[in-house]
Amino acid sequence: MKTLDDCREAIDEIDNEMLTLLNKRMKVVQRVGEIKKETGGAIYRPEREKAIIDRLVSLNEKEGGLLNYKAIEAIFLEIFAVARNLELPERIAYLGPEGSFTHQAAESRFGAMSDYLSLNSIASVFKTLESGRAKFAVVPIENSRDGIVGETLDLLAKSSMKIVAELYMPIHMSFATKAEKLEDITKIYSKDKGFGQCREFLNEHGLINVELIPVESTAKAAILAAREPNSAAICSHIAAKLYGLPTLFENIEDAIDNTTRFVILSDFKNAVSENDKTSILVRLKDAVEAGSLVRFLQDFEEEKINLSKIESRPSRDKGGFGYWFYIDFYGHIDEEKIQKVIQKHKDEVTWLGSYVKGEE
Repeated sequence: MKTLDDCREAIDEIDNEMLTLLNKRMKVVQRVGEIKKETGGAIYRPEREKAIIDRLVSLNEKEGGLLNYKAIEAIFLEIFAVARNLELPERIAYLGPEGSFTHQAAESRFGAMSDYLSLNSIASVFKTLESGRAKFAVVPIENSRDGIVGETLDLLAKSSMKIVAELYMPIHMSFATKAEKLEDITKIYSKDKGFGQCREFLNEHGLINVELIPVESTAKAAILAAREPNSAAICSHIAAKLYGLPTLFENIEDAIDNTTRFVILSDFKNAVSENDKTSILVRLKDAVEAGSLVRFLQDFEEEKINLSKIESRPSRDKGGFGYWFYIDFYGHIDEEKIQKVIQKHKDEVTWLGSYVKGEE
């Protein structure tokens, strides 16, 4: 290929081949959907998708491909999402508003084609999922700076819905505006936290004395900035994209280690994979006695089950105990050694879900 036209022609030919192969894949997917409809099988299988991505990443490394893990994951998660919508259209409830980081997390797993339902509280998300108005739900459960999301844990304790997947998403802020030059900007919209998280950026670019207007969400900030040519928004990437606001700078936050863990909820159990995590809630009968938690955890130690998290929460049970524990550990609920521990404490443990461990 000697000229730009040669390159473009080659790309067009490759795109044509890709389209043919994608349609061929979708025909197989249609048959899979028919079989699952007959057998009642789950449409969303996170462990199967993870296995496919891992296999393709390994193949890519052997062949010396230019794509990295994140690129392969992004491409194929979108293909999976399109395929699932061919099998059965999906509605996903999430903690809004539209353009929030939870929306961004949901779209990263379920793609652009799915039907999204923005709700104004985590309780509303659970209620919508439990009533069958949505098949999946996405809510935050933990942030690397602010800690556990208590409302999510409290609702999981009472809900029949299970965690079927988790994902860790870096929280990156974008600076978006329709202004052609920074000096034309007279006001900036964002959440209070948004301004605090990006103070160094504002100082470095001489924006600290521009009028900073706090609003209820970064999505609202994007909406307002899109209407006013001389304003800007500190917001999520998806909010800027959603409301047609050009992004001038990305990743403007002061700290680069701000990550939120989101969980995907639904009404089915995942199959066992080789890389599972399980979440449980534990209400110890002898919780007020010294050493009760140590004795409980000793059973995990004896079975060589590794814990990844333990968090205490005040109990809200009317006649119950003073507190309970949220525990994550590696492995699937159906594994023999895990069942041995769970059965020993079956009256004290609530299973919240087993799912493929997310990439932190």
